[in-house]
Amino acid sequence: MIHTIRYGRLFDDFVPGAIYAHPWEVTVDEGMLAFFAASFQDANPTYASRRAARELGLRDRPVHPLLLLNLGLSFSVHDVSEQAIAHLAYMDVRFPNACYPGDTVVAASRVIGTRPVSTGDKGVVHVRTEVSNQDGEVVCSFERKVLVRVGNVSGRAAALPQSPVDERPAAPMPRAPASLLGDLSPPRRAAFPTFWDDFEVGDVYAHEAGRTVSEAEHMQLTTLFRNSHPMHVDERYCQKSSFAKTRVVFGGLVLAWVLSLSSRDTAGNAVWDLGLDDGAHPSGVLAGDTLYAASSVVAKEERGKDAGIVVLRVIGLKNTPARVLLERGADLFTPELGKTAGRVPEKAVEITRTLLVRRRT
Repeated sequence: MIHTIRYGRLFDDFVPGAIYAHPWEVTVDEGMLAFFAASFQDANPTYASRRAARELGLRDRPVHPLLLLNLGLSFSVHDVSEQAIAHLAYMDVRFPNACYPGDTVVAASRVIGTRPVSTGDKGVVHVRTEVSNQDGEVVCSFERKVLVRVGNVSGRAAALPQSPVDERPAAPMPRAPASLLGDLSPPRRAAFPTFWDDFEVGDVYAHEAGRTVSEAEHMQLTTLFRNSHPMHVDERYCQKSSFAKTRVVFGGLVLAWVLSLSSRDTAGNAVWDLGLDDGAHPSGVLAGDTLYAASSVVAKEERGKDAGIVVLRVIGLKNTPARVLLERGADLFTPELGKTAGRVPEKAVEITRTLLVRRRT
């Protein structure tokens, strides 16, 4: 007997309030951290240095939050978006507790709502996903929206985990480990140039560094994170079903590369990512594309004598540096969705990032 089992869901398979416990269970080891660090080169010292992390009261160098986000997104593909047409939005991303090498992480997603689109052949599904460690502590929480076709998945695995429907509102998550929200010990090292004091609302940073996406690297990272969507890994599928007629780079990787490209200028003295919000991928990225980044300072707020909060709108661009587009007068920082004019075809990702950043001491 030949068995063909399918995963993911179509629009009519989703039930608001349902909770899907994703079957992936992964122990995050030092090798995964090293690979992530080598690929993304983020400047935030908390995630890179055991010494810096311990000075902040953490017991060890934590797992990078963007690694956790990529795991959570990928784990959820199995039940939520393996049949999806597109990932539409990131919302209310938080990292309330530190995760450490050796921790084992799992994830579950709850369906917040479903909405058919006007054409009648597709719908938008809104879910919240939580990534937890072996002690049940939530280390990453986020909402996202995906676009899926109407119908039901034929041949879907009958035993996909689903908890009873729960329509109670979810409790808000903290934005950082508690130990990082009090007084901070001073760093004992040379610093990157930008502290909280240096940011001014309205400032724009055209980050100079670029990053060409390697086919081997994006494929290996996608499978490392357990993303099973054929759009990212199956060339034959993509020749028939992808808008690009080839594999499209997993958006979580694009987001992480863009934020890393911005990090020396904006996050080199950051303490923690307090959240990501209002994120989207206006266009896809393919192997061979070169990513660039730009950041605009949206807001800043005092937070004690040692650190403050900075809110940035971060934009990822493909194949054209940010300075070139800004000098042409491109409207980089207005969200692409809903624009009636001035669209930026080079824009690959846009998101609002909130950072806790050290003050000059």
